[in-house]
Amino acid sequence: MRPHIICHMGTSIDGRLHPSRFTKPAAGIPADVLRSHYERIHDEFDADGWIIGRVTMNEMAKGSQRHIANAPKLSREPHLGHRDGRKLAIGIDPSGRVHFGKDNVGGDHAVAVLGEQVSDAHLAELREDGASYLFAGAQGDDLASAMAQLAALFGARTLLLEGGGGINGAFLKHRLIDEFSTLIHPAVDGVAGSQGIVDYHGPEGDRPGAGQSLRLTHCETLEGGMVWLRHAVERAPG
Repeated sequence: MRPHIICHMGTSIDGRLHPSRFTKPAAGIPADVLRSHYERIHDEFDADGWIIGRVTMNEMAKGSQRHIANAPKLSREPHLGHRDGRKLAIGIDPSGRVHFGKDNVGGDHAVAVLGEQVSDAHLAELREDGASYLFAGAQGDDLASAMAQLAALFGARTLLLEGGGGINGAFLKHRLIDEFSTLIHPAVDGVAGSQGIVDYHGPEGDRPGAGQSLRLTHCETLEGGMVWLRHAVERAPG
């Protein structure tokens, strides 16, 4: 068993990811109203935690690497810090490059999803921080195993997948997304090559969404002209 995973993202009308590149709201539409929708809906889902990739987690955690002298040899088994009833802040970090410096991100308990090749020093640092960690196989890419562990170890039933585009693409490829919650800003980016909300990195010709279909379950126009779409992910016919 694994948690129900909702990919919850904001985008411009051309599917781009970074609000700093979006055109400004039209006259009379406050930017803070548009920004507020994302966190409000995030909170309304009342999920057990949220998942992001290494780059985004590095930006949010803001920790610094510490030198751990004579780090002990540690088995590649999950380590659970003290969650204390908090939601989970889950970072997919195969190479062990995210430094927390504490046991939480924004008040939610930090959980690192690692590859087994990470150093003992990094594991020791995470333990000192009070963070939890688990392993997604040798290379850190066995996402299905990681999600099953989050359910078994933490009792996670629902998790929000909140990007960036690369990790969203990996989850799509592994058929781990059950639903998309997409907030479409009344804005455009317009530059070719700018990262999209799903930005799979794989072999040329690969189709990460193959075998899957989307069914619209909700469409709502929010204050300021933002459109909220929800799609269930189903097995494709045939």
